[in-house]
Amino acid sequence: MAKSPIRPTDDDARALARDLINNASFGALAVIWDGAPMVTRIAITTDTEGNPMTLVSDLSFHTKALRQSPKASLLIGEPGPRGDPLTHPRLTLQVTAQFVDKTQDRIDLYLSHQPKAKLYIDFTDFHMVRLAPIDAHLNGGFGKAFHLSRDDLRL
Repeated sequence: MAKSPIRPTDDDARALARDLINNASFGALAVIWDGAPMVTRIAITTDTEGNPMTLVSDLSFHTKALRQSPKASLLIGEPGPRGDPLTHPRLTLQVTAQFVDKTQDRIDLYLSHQPKAKLYIDFTDFHMVRLAPIDAHLNGGFGKAFHLSRDDLRL
């Protein structure tokens, strides 16, 4: 039997995962659209509970897909300026999309991280979506793979 490449989750893995979530400005969101996987780049920030949060338009396919099925996946972690992009840490979150009220607190929080969204955040076809983690897989670099639970990702 082959040895699992997944290491036991430790505090360093939890801290790296939280750092990736807290510092992400963009991510790749995967949804099921018309029966097949589809990926799009989205702008993100975190809400007050540490969940990734985004702003979506009714015009986009991913908004329609999330309304049909709220299960999705979010990949965060950008390659650094040097070296092999596959050696840089990245986190894949399995999430449930939750459409939440566009309150002034959420708007202010979102705009503090995504100021260019000020141009369209008040449009009526734009909605705030919390991407509540269910599970996660962390690739912390070569030979550093971890499985993280929802509890491992809490603030």
